[in-house]
This record gives sequence, C-alpha cells and structure tokens, in this order.
Amino acid sequence: MLFLTHTAEAQKRNRQTQAPPDNTFHDSHFHLTNYIQEGVDIHKYLEIMGSRVGRSTLFGIPLQQMWYYPNSGNYAPTYYLQSDAPLYYYSFTDAYIASIYNSLSKEEKQRFDPMIIGFNPADMYAKAHIKRVLHTFPGVFTGIGEFSIHKEFVSAKVAGEVASLTNPALDSLLDFAGEVGLVVLFHNDMDMPFAKAGTEPIYLTQMKDLLKRHPKTTIIWAHVGLGRIVRPIQGSPSAPSTERTPRQMQIVDDILSDPALRHVYFDISWDEVAKYIVASPEVLRNSITILNRYPDRFLFGSDVVAPTSPEMYYAVYNMYEPLWKGLKPETSEKLRKGNYERIFNEARQKVRQWEKVHVSTGAKK
Repeated sequence: MLFLTHTAEAQKRNRQTQAPPDNTFHDSHFHLTNYIQEGVDIHKYLEIMGSRVGRSTLFGIPLQQMWYYPNSGNYAPTYYLQSDAPLYYYSFTDAYIASIYNSLSKEEKQRFDPMIIGFNPADMYAKAHIKRVLHTFPGVFTGIGEFSIHKEFVSAKVAGEVASLTNPALDSLLDFAGEVGLVVLFHNDMDMPFAKAGTEPIYLTQMKDLLKRHPKTTIIWAHVGLGRIVRPIQGSPSAPSTERTPRQMQIVDDILSDPALRHVYFDISWDEVAKYIVASPEVLRNSITILNRYPDRFLFGSDVVAPTSPEMYYAVYNMYEPLWKGLKPETSEKLRKGNYERIFNEARQKVRQWEKVHVSTGAKK
C-alpha cells in the first residue's frame, strides 16, 4: 500500500511537471530563497506553477542578512530593511540550488533554468567562482543573476568593497559569461533615490558604457532600471507636460534603438515596477507603445521571493492585467513566453557545449 501511495504521488507530480503548450507565461525572474537563505520547497513551487507557468529561472538571494544581536536582540531579521546589520555574500547558495535542481526528475528539470549568483561582483575572483561552479555542477546552470550593482538600501549595507559599474571585476565576469553563453540578469538602479526631476540619471551613462563593452554577452537589465523609491525618470520641470512624462520611456527607447546595444533586454519583474506601469492611463499607454515597438526585447518575471501560496506568486502577473489587455497579441506572447524560450534555449545549448569542451568527463554527473 505504501508503495502504491508513493507511486500515485509520483505520477501526480509528473503530470504537474508536464506543462501544456498553452501555459500562460514563463518566469524570467524568480527567487526560491530569501535573505536568510530560507525558501519554498521546489515541489511546492512546482505545484504553484501547475499548468499555468511553463518554465522558470531558479536562484536564491546572493546576500545573507546578518543577525547581529547587539543591533536587534532576540528579533531575527529576515529582510534587509529589518536590521541595521550588514549583508554579506553567501556563496553556498549556488551549491544549494544545484542540489535542489539535481533532485528533480528529468522532466521536472526541463522546466527550470538555474542561475549562478553566489559571487561578489566587486571581486576579481568572481569569474573564478562562476567557472568553478560550472565545473562542479555541469549540466545545471543557464546563466548568472540576479545580482546587484547599485541598489537602493542594499548596496550601502553590503560588507566590504562597494560594487561599481566601472570595476574591472564586473567586466571580467561579463566577458566570461559571453564566452560561455551564460545569460546575465542583474539589478542596477538607473538613478539615485529621491533624485530631482530634470537631472540626468546618475548611473545611466556608466551603465550604457558597460553594456557597450560587452556586445557578445546577453544581458537582461532587471526592473527597467527602477527600484522601490527609484521612480521613473521625469523630464525637466520647465518642459511641457507632453515632454516631461515619458522621459523614462525615451531612455529605454534610446537603448533599444541603439545597434550597439542589440544584446540588451529588459525585464518588467517586481510588483514595484508593475505599480509604476499601471499607475495611470497615460503611463500605461506609453509603456504599451514601447513594448509594441520592441516586442523582442522584454521579458516578464514575477520577482517573487519564496512564495507560500499561489495568491502570493501570481499577484504580480495579475497586477499587469491592464497591460496584457492593451498589448498586441504577438507582443504579449513574446513578452510572456517567446523571448524567454529564445534567450534561455540558446543559453542552455551554448553552456552545455562549453561544458562539453572544458569540463572533464570525470567531473560530470
């Protein structure tokens, strides 16, 4: 009876992993674990995905929130805004994600694209870490990220050297990602918090320079460069309202129309980004215009961290309901599924080929 029960459960689980061709979306931005490296069981996540989500990236959080007793006493912080104690890079996250992935069946594995994140982007040895992970866990990873360079509230809390867009360590790891074929997903605020309207976004020039230095690397700029309080860029206060409102979209348009940046994509993950995009009919129209103009350059991601219920997980997708209704059908299809499949399928193939050449047969699982 016990054997039959286990067999029935396995059959049920296998049915859940066979995503039908009419699934609603793929998730390009998903955190299995949180800032204290705790999260949802992978099979629970598969249940939440059900037949509605076809595929998903798979990564944790590269940073661990320190529980510093003199600061918070018996209160154990689980999020970076709950303590003044520093954050530090947690390299074991990559081994954990690999072990979770390798515990899945062959069919279940096809639904996930694990990402390497347990490195310090300010460290010249970051490339070595990524290479070491690929050698230790061949056949697992498809990309690197989501990691952060400039991120409101977070960057200043990270122990050690502050990450920078001009640090050669970042160039080194992006070059290596391009060599291997790894997709790169990273967070970089376009501007500082509480920036004055009409000023040039403080990190925009450095970011564009960085992107142009790595034309062979597929890069996804998370959240369209926005943050919790890093709001959409506004134009000059003295400019007419018709010129002032769409400044953020003009910046995105300039990037996507630049032939030197054809390797750059944006994701519209996170409920904070959804909040901005559906904030008003005018902003929604501007967003729809840009997405329809560049249907091949955007991906949808939830950016949900360790969801405990379907309601928690699908909240971001549901926030975008006005957007889904306004997009051209072909744009919606590419944003929700097509671009993910094209980008991550190509990355899977390239990374497996690199591993075939560079990873010794004895190391393969």
